[in-house]
Amino acid sequence: MIESVPNLSEGRDRESIEQIADAVRASGVRLLDIHADSDHNRSVLTFVGERDDVVSGVLALIEAALERIDISQHHGEHPRIGAVDVVPFVPLSGSTMQDCIDVAREAGEAIGTRFGIPVFLYEAAATHPERRNLADLRRGGPAGIAERMHTDAGKPDFGPARLHPSAGAMAVGARPFLVAYNVNLASDDIDGAKAIAAAIRASDGGLPGLKALGVMLHTRGLAQVTMNLTDITATTVPEAFDAVRREADRRGVGVLESEVVGLLPRAALAGAATDDLLLTRDVEEIVLEDRITSS
Repeated sequence: MIESVPNLSEGRDRESIEQIADAVRASGVRLLDIHADSDHNRSVLTFVGERDDVVSGVLALIEAALERIDISQHHGEHPRIGAVDVVPFVPLSGSTMQDCIDVAREAGEAIGTRFGIPVFLYEAAATHPERRNLADLRRGGPAGIAERMHTDAGKPDFGPARLHPSAGAMAVGARPFLVAYNVNLASDDIDGAKAIAAAIRASDGGLPGLKALGVMLHTRGLAQVTMNLTDITATTVPEAFDAVRREADRRGVGVLESEVVGLLPRAALAGAATDDLLLTRDVEEIVLEDRITSS
């Protein structure tokens, strides 16, 4: 079994999101979760299946998304390079990271050929060391990646060396579990959120395996610390939450709530309950193992 967690650059048009989800369901995979965020203008779909089924699900998702998402008209808080921005494959029971690398490369080639979208392999599937880190690959957004495609080092792994008019570009990769996790402050202090993010992220000497940014949720008038936990054996969700709350307390800012984007493995919670983390969804709804068992 392999998990795929495609990220769509659309979080506001609920009808389009559901139509894309229907295309995934019809492909034969088990769609476990849909998480849409209007401020980030991004949706994350989580589905699982055997190798061929997961590739079919990804291709069905992209075909449906091409009809409904135009990256040139996109506005949102989250960094992105394409309409279907990122497609990671994650090994589950009976599969290995090498299986996911092979699937990423198979899917990437099919995407480039079938849809004419430039595809860049990242993380464990990367063919260039400088593309392992997704943030480096997405540097400068669609404009940055379009400029780099004019150089030999910047050419995509698959597809044309030019942006697709509406789909942009795409990152396809293989990786271990990653937890996307957000903490909303009880404040509109965006500078404070950015300072907290800088204090806790690994690249600035904070928690290992943690990436963080401070963003504004304009629809709610709240500042948010948005995080990716790339190594849940090094930093768990409770540790990330406590780090944000500690830094927020230092600045006289309260923590309102937190949310997991998509699903997460039970181990990432380290035994924490819903109330411990001020979660917007109950723990029972967001644990990957439980959703697989119940689906």
